[in-house]
Amino acid sequence: MGKIAGLLVALLIGCTSTASAQSSYPARPVRIVIGFGPGGLADITMRLLGQKLTELTGQQVTIENRPGAGGVVAAGAVTSAAPDGYTLFVLSSGIAISKSLLKSMPFDPVADFAPISTVAYFDLLILTRAQSSLRTMDDVLAAARANPGKFNIGTINPGSTQNLTAELLKSATGVNMTIVPHRSTPEVLTALLRDDVQIMVESYAALKAQIDDGQVRPLAASGDARSPMLPKVATLRESGIAAEVVGWNALVAPAQTPKDVVALINRHINTIVAMPDFRQRLLDLGTEARASTAEELGARLSADIGKWAAVVKQAGLEPR
Repeated sequence: MGKIAGLLVALLIGCTSTASAQSSYPARPVRIVIGFGPGGLADITMRLLGQKLTELTGQQVTIENRPGAGGVVAAGAVTSAAPDGYTLFVLSSGIAISKSLLKSMPFDPVADFAPISTVAYFDLLILTRAQSSLRTMDDVLAAARANPGKFNIGTINPGSTQNLTAELLKSATGVNMTIVPHRSTPEVLTALLRDDVQIMVESYAALKAQIDDGQVRPLAASGDARSPMLPKVATLRESGIAAEVVGWNALVAPAQTPKDVVALINRHINTIVAMPDFRQRLLDLGTEARASTAEELGARLSADIGKWAAVVKQAGLEPR
């Protein structure tokens, strides 16, 4: 009986300490570090999330922008912070790409962070200009086969998700298409409207106005299911192309952050993502609010790192 009593006391102490940690967190302001400048899609999304977290917890949640090097600078600042839940980081699918494109990183995106939850997902679109005769991905592949080396795909800079999606499209179809990188989305759009490139790869959020105005027409979406913003646009897989690209933004904490704190933040995020006004605001921005378990986020990150490593190798891109 003595051993059993001792075990029960230990369990009660453990439960009490866990409950105490959860009830006392957060006891001071929380900061969310983001590796992009103000005004971008990820920034706006996290500011909306931060406002909701402030309302739920009663503590101020602030956004700290540290742009540069595809989020590497910001991530480095977070990995050196105390693992107490008061410094969080916006991890994006771009970090999974950077792992293969950089010779070295000052952190390990898998080992140095404790996953919390995804917040938003977004697809990429294959688009053409409104006047184009291309209507489906079958039309795209037929035109590319009929004009080897002369059928062009416009993207932003090499190594971007958009650029590597074009590489994945080439690899998955085995069709010879020329990828033409540009410095910015407006430059790619101009090239598309001039017919310098016949299709382009970009997010719905970046070209929502042009799609709504009828300047450009989506041919397919890269996600695992049809986007709620564009339900009539088929996915690449529905179009017979074995390729899938899902962009995402998520929250993580420094490794060794207490599991009960991670679990509490995860529950808050799931509560917020279920709020109709939050979901609608993200849809208006061109993204889909979607939470996850910590384990699901960790699995998504690891899978994406492996996937993009293969695409980078296939594309012959040299780490820099």
